[in-house]
Amino acid sequence: MKKYIYTSLIFATLLGACNSSNNNAKPAMTNADSITFSNNEFADLQLLQYKIDGFENLSLNEKKLAYYLYQAALSGRDMIYDQKDKNGLLIRKTLENIYTTYSGDKKSVEWNQFQEYCGRFWFSNGNHHHYSNDKFVPKCSFEYFTDLINKSDAKGFDMAGFPSLTELNNYLKPYIFDAKFEAKLVDLTKDVDNVKASSVNFYEGVTQAEVEEYYSKFSTKGNAPSWGLNSKTVKENGKVTERIWKMGGMYSGSIEKIVMWLEKAVTVAENDKQKDALEKLIKFYKSGDVKDFDEYCIAWVKDLDSKIDVVNGFIEVYMDPIGKKGSFESVVSIKDEVATKTIKAIADNAQWFEDHSPLMPQHKKKQVKGISAKAITVIVESGDGAPSTPIGINLPNADWIRSSHGSKSVSLANIVHSYTEASAKKGSYGEFAFSQEYIDLNKQYGSLAGDLHTDMHECIGHASGQIEPGVETTDKTLKNYASCLEEARADLVGLYFIMDQKLIDIGVMPSMDVAKCEYNNYITNGLISQLTRIELGNNLEEAHMRNRQLVAKWAYEHGKKDNVIEFVKRDGKTYVKVNDYEKLRVLFGELLKEIQRIKSQGDYKAGSELVEGYGVIVDQELLKEVKERYAKLNLKPYRGFIQPRLVAVMDGENITDVKVEYPENFFEQMIEYGKNYAFLPVKN
Repeated sequence: MKKYIYTSLIFATLLGACNSSNNNAKPAMTNADSITFSNNEFADLQLLQYKIDGFENLSLNEKKLAYYLYQAALSGRDMIYDQKDKNGLLIRKTLENIYTTYSGDKKSVEWNQFQEYCGRFWFSNGNHHHYSNDKFVPKCSFEYFTDLINKSDAKGFDMAGFPSLTELNNYLKPYIFDAKFEAKLVDLTKDVDNVKASSVNFYEGVTQAEVEEYYSKFSTKGNAPSWGLNSKTVKENGKVTERIWKMGGMYSGSIEKIVMWLEKAVTVAENDKQKDALEKLIKFYKSGDVKDFDEYCIAWVKDLDSKIDVVNGFIEVYMDPIGKKGSFESVVSIKDEVATKTIKAIADNAQWFEDHSPLMPQHKKKQVKGISAKAITVIVESGDGAPSTPIGINLPNADWIRSSHGSKSVSLANIVHSYTEASAKKGSYGEFAFSQEYIDLNKQYGSLAGDLHTDMHECIGHASGQIEPGVETTDKTLKNYASCLEEARADLVGLYFIMDQKLIDIGVMPSMDVAKCEYNNYITNGLISQLTRIELGNNLEEAHMRNRQLVAKWAYEHGKKDNVIEFVKRDGKTYVKVNDYEKLRVLFGELLKEIQRIKSQGDYKAGSELVEGYGVIVDQELLKEVKERYAKLNLKPYRGFIQPRLVAVMDGENITDVKVEYPENFFEQMIEYGKNYAFLPVKN
């Protein structure tokens, strides 16, 4: 799944009031008619709600299917915590026990500091920031944390297996309180051992060179599967080997539950194609064979008629410093028939876009196969997809499957709607927009421009282009730069074609003003506003942030001769202005052509120079200015979602209906999930 993170943080900045949790209270919830879209904020985070429109109109069998897939999604939640850190589950369960059983004062400043740390930990599925990958630590003291453990239910810590609470506490100290210990979840720094420097729990006791040597014996040409996608690579008895994530293997406790719910889902599948895909997913979870996962992906792509759909598996490789291991993720959804019209119009013209792209002829697909596109109403997200979520999805990730069998592109319509609704109530655009004209244009077309760019990014961006014969997969050729370059490539496809008459002709865009709006927003975000998300002294690490700066900065530098993009100082503040939209489009086309060449030919050197030269280094003076300006707005730069709850109405052992509830409190939901979906031991 290729994600396009919602980037217009200054164009859709959200506000909400923190709803402090009461440990003994019944989880608060709203009904669908009274959803507020904005709830719970702390640190740099804000939690929202989203509505599942149309769920009540599903048939009983469709509701059952959704319920079983919902349970399967949440059953895998433990895995993402362990994938992020070998002590992730230990820390989470320790925090949960303290949060629910601590007998001391819960109105003190330090308790609030501890509670904020819990919220940050649950939001990030671990103790590294979900976006920057930097480790965060509590504001409360270690001495206070010791008091928390001593005044909580001692039996709740038995899962840790430590002889005493003192030993547990001392063991946890560096993992929780030392910001320099396991400082980076994913370290993509050039010329270091990225495997050793990253704390993510995909590798243990091995170097990057040993990992690459291990996988070098597996073919990555042609129809080769994604070797290593569902395993932890370790050294045992001096030999590099894998611990496979499957039933009977690593993560068996969670996977057994997933399989149980998927087997129930098979009994109420909407059609034979959906049933076939679900059965193949079950087979993969039982065997752990990545070839079985490819068979599932092919079957899943063929299922175009089902109303209910699901992504469930080890999907994205962004969390792996060398792009091999898939993070657990699940998204359950309903097809949104009305919102599908726009993205489908783009998908139906995929061959036209490919034929008219600025790529080298040998890098264009002669026949674009099987691109399907739709808008979806999300029912639940889990693992790497929650609480922070994509707004667009394109799957499968394997290039050969996309080329031979096609792909599915989806827009998460109700997620986008929730962002938009919250932004409409309390938003800020003017601080970084160059002029009132920019502000007016964004007010009129910002939402449509963002949606169109995302649709093209997912639908024709990730599905475009082809690798030259004999070139190996990008995780092997482009390594730690593969994800950034792929996201830049997909972004550039959307940017190039959003200023094309074709979009007006097919009825998805009213005028070129929409394209101008997106160019304004993208360049402003890539060069200035996204800097609100990083700390002083840091450079860019996250793949999407690198991608956006790479595109914007490359266009700025290569357009200097014609003053295509201009930095403007006004009243002591820095802005960017697009002076020539047509020439900017030409620049986007040139960069797209080069990045596709890099991918098609596996040119690591050129890819490295492009990312390091334009996508990594941050102007620290500009960063300082941007941080100071943003701080005055008192807004949260990151957002995520409280998930709806599906409740089965039972008559004995039979489900007679499924209802939707909308919890309001993020903290209570995390405790609920920890209680109901904890299937793995603290050590795997």
